[in-house]
Amino acid sequence: MLEFNNSTPLTMGVELELQIVNRRDYNLTRGSDDLLQIINKTAHGYDIKPEITESMIEIATSVHTDHHAMLAELETMRTLLVSAANKLNLGLAGGGAHPFQHWEDQRIYPTDRYRLVSDLYGYLAKQFTVYGQHIHIGCPSGDEAIRLSHLLARTIPHFITLSASSPFYQGVDTTFQSSRLTSINAFPLSGTMPFLPDWQAFNTYFDKMSKLGIVASMKDFYWDIRPKPEYGTVEIRVCDTPLQIETAVALGAYAQTLAKHFFDRPELQPVQDTYLTYTYNRFQACRFGLNGALIDPVGGTQTSIQDDILRTFDMLADAADALGTADALARLRQRVQSGQGDAGWLRASYEKSGSLNDVVRQQSATWMGQ
Repeated sequence: MLEFNNSTPLTMGVELELQIVNRRDYNLTRGSDDLLQIINKTAHGYDIKPEITESMIEIATSVHTDHHAMLAELETMRTLLVSAANKLNLGLAGGGAHPFQHWEDQRIYPTDRYRLVSDLYGYLAKQFTVYGQHIHIGCPSGDEAIRLSHLLARTIPHFITLSASSPFYQGVDTTFQSSRLTSINAFPLSGTMPFLPDWQAFNTYFDKMSKLGIVASMKDFYWDIRPKPEYGTVEIRVCDTPLQIETAVALGAYAQTLAKHFFDRPELQPVQDTYLTYTYNRFQACRFGLNGALIDPVGGTQTSIQDDILRTFDMLADAADALGTADALARLRQRVQSGQGDAGWLRASYEKSGSLNDVVRQQSATWMGQ
């Protein structure tokens, strides 16, 4: 039986997966071990660790209630990372996928779990060299975590669109705003959590899946949103890693504000029909971003993702004022109204230079604050 470790409601944290590139041609390079050796020569107390392939590194914030404090922590972590990378002549970059790396060149990081993943999923494990942001929101109970997971499902196209930063993959323009999620779609336990009513029902489901030998822990579910019982959180997993840490923090604040809106309104209950159009809306966000269509199966209406995000920001005004997240939502609003996100910036950079190598150079300089 899974115990849900109740946490303080509306606390939050983010995880960011980062690209490690060389500074010769800005391809991915197997630099995680060397980078960690330099970083760990200094006692720092931060959560910095390797990921599934050796050209990735993951950083995670501590638990926060205020997004300004979370940004300050990420800025300090970035200073530490950049200092170590400079000593090794490495670059670090955001972005959901490296524009021209080839998955067959990647090497699985040698931990027991990653070896098991590689043995089970074969080449998909190396294709999993994509880079995402995960957002955790504290929940007071397992029942509330299940409710929040279902209520957030309707806004998943928002998070995909606002973070989309993987238009290029394997050397080509995919025509998607976010190509990263197509790599995750290949995993058999991706997609969405079943429409379960409460934590007891979730435990029954997990127990069945465990006895069938399909899962051993929550890590085996690659769902877009999942409860994280050991942390006492709900985890949103659809975001590309943004090009700037400020955007990553604003997305965390958006999730926190949505959660407050839902926690403050217990009468709002999940509707199973939300999932009738979930996959279609998700595809529209990945493919078209702000210009994508969002269909509400309950109301039978269709609108653009851009308009839906802006209406949601308006709806959250009181919650944002109460939390102090109005500035973060204003940053995202400006992004939506301008129509220019990270994917558009990357395409514009390529149009100017004609070189994907130079695109990565620029996105590395952007993340490293140079």
